[in-house]
Amino acid sequence: MSDLSLVPLNEFKRVQTMDCSAVDRSRLFATLSRINTLYMIARAGSGHVGSSFSSLDIVSWIYMNELRCDDIYYSSKGHDAPGLYAALIGLGRLDFDLLHSLRRIDGLPGHPDVGTPCIETNTGSLGMGISKGKGMIFARRRAGKETHVYVMTGDGELQEGQFWESLASAVNQNINEITVIVDHNKIQSDTWVSQVNDLGDLEKKIGSFGWHVVRCNGNDAAELQKTFAALKTVTDKPKLIIADTIKGSGVSFMDYSSREQDEGSGDALYQYHSGAPDAETCQRAVDELVQSANSQLSVLGELPLRLETGSRNQQRPATDPQRLIAAYSDALLAAAEANPDLVVLDADLVKDCGLLAFRDKFPDRFIECGIAEQDMVSQAGGMALQGLLPVVHSFACFLSTRPNEHIYNNATEGTRVIYVGSLAGLLPAGPGHSHQSVRDISALSAVPGLSMVEPCCESEVAQLLAHCMNDRRDSYYLRLVSIPCEIPYRLPDDYRVETGRGVAITDGNDAVMFSYGPVMLPQAVRAAGFLQHEYGLGLKVANLPWLNKLDPDWLRGIIEDYDFVFTLDNHYIRGGQGEMIASTIAALGLTQCPLVRHFGLTTVPLCGENNEVLKAHHLDAASLAGSVAQNIHEAREARIEQRPAVDMTLKS
Repeated sequence: MSDLSLVPLNEFKRVQTMDCSAVDRSRLFATLSRINTLYMIARAGSGHVGSSFSSLDIVSWIYMNELRCDDIYYSSKGHDAPGLYAALIGLGRLDFDLLHSLRRIDGLPGHPDVGTPCIETNTGSLGMGISKGKGMIFARRRAGKETHVYVMTGDGELQEGQFWESLASAVNQNINEITVIVDHNKIQSDTWVSQVNDLGDLEKKIGSFGWHVVRCNGNDAAELQKTFAALKTVTDKPKLIIADTIKGSGVSFMDYSSREQDEGSGDALYQYHSGAPDAETCQRAVDELVQSANSQLSVLGELPLRLETGSRNQQRPATDPQRLIAAYSDALLAAAEANPDLVVLDADLVKDCGLLAFRDKFPDRFIECGIAEQDMVSQAGGMALQGLLPVVHSFACFLSTRPNEHIYNNATEGTRVIYVGSLAGLLPAGPGHSHQSVRDISALSAVPGLSMVEPCCESEVAQLLAHCMNDRRDSYYLRLVSIPCEIPYRLPDDYRVETGRGVAITDGNDAVMFSYGPVMLPQAVRAAGFLQHEYGLGLKVANLPWLNKLDPDWLRGIIEDYDFVFTLDNHYIRGGQGEMIASTIAALGLTQCPLVRHFGLTTVPLCGENNEVLKAHHLDAASLAGSVAQNIHEAREARIEQRPAVDMTLKS
């Protein structure tokens, strides 16, 4: 277990009490916060280094020099949460022990959440920041409070339409208490903003709405001091700072300007957007940051930085895991070879959605739409009207919701579009609820002519995608889990995808459980093992990859002679596959209906490590086995109590 370096609270207190200028103090505070940001992300195993580092000088300056007691600051982009937490911890506004609990239950969530002290609004879903600020200011005015709201946005975020919708009304409503800072680090999730959706002359564009716009170096505390001082004289307009920053600022090899490839090429992907650096890379970065901190301290006549150490969380790597995104990438290439009308659209997630190979092999059939899901889906609709087969990609949490109206509009035109939602379901749980897609089935299941499917293993990915391609009637939503998953089953060799049908993968005489996908189906199979061993109960587990279609005849055959049916959703129970199964059973007209019970989410999903989150929601195998056994026992006991008593009256 490798040790990680961190800056203790006393060192932050030392910085805050030094006899030096506000610029020197803020600059040093930001450097120390970068070290602790790196510690948090490395310990958690995931997070966003580049975005945190680009904005930390701004965050440090605002908190140390600008905020009055009633003022509000928050980040609309959300990816910079680790940097924000590090600064709040350094200031003593968050408990120091939270430094060790990024992306853990009862710790600090992957994206900002109002359940955390000092966090003013939930973020992570992009584009909402200015709108939230306007609402806060309206409410504060009503309460007679003078409040200034500072909102951090990302330049990739500016591709979301809501950002532009929010500008004009801020002027019309005379919202002069707001200052927006654009962290203009020039790189979005995958690559250069200018290569995806060039923002053009931001100063003129935003100024044309009536905003007061200024520009400065967002990684230079001296420039930030001058800029914020000048803005205090502007009292009749909303204000916006275009802060030119460097993604990964503070560490030379994380700083994009050190890359061999220049901005014009746009081919290379930025390496430090998300995920945790390996141990060697992390140590190199810490060494560089410590050297920078000590250099600053030396100039101020101070002693060198004193560090402490903490341990990296060690998680057991999956053994021979199924990687559905990689399997999808291969299957997509094969489908493209067979169909020259197949085109691919992406929403700034080319790596996460497994599209690099397609982009490289078929560049003329690949469209990078950027962080603009509504535009992407409507483009796909136009392509479909002209005879192409568009395959549309984003994270499921954004693809199913933001362009929901546009997906419905495409459906009303009777064309065929395939939507592929990655990062689907409860896991990974580290990013938090803004990225845990557990309502996409309910959001899309009623769209006419749209079939929804989720594969449980690599082989089923290829089968389902082929089915999506070959079905000339329907559009499809293919739901993909992104994390590597260990699966304790193998689909039968003769299994073939059929509409509305699945397959039993375990035997059992006491109950049936339906599930799908590589996260919950393994829990169901393992629960069957627990039930047999611990309770002497046999559970038949059925894989049903269809999320909004069900063949009644197949269902009747699976559940006949069973008194108990259980469903397990990687989704909220409300609107999930389980409710479809229950309603279909009710319509079968059975003489004796089985008892049906649902398992799935009933509350906002928790943020944390995957296994701890499954257990906390009682969706791990052991918890499921206990709940199934309890349901069966209670139902059987109730039936015994309801039997008519034997008449023991003596007959004469």
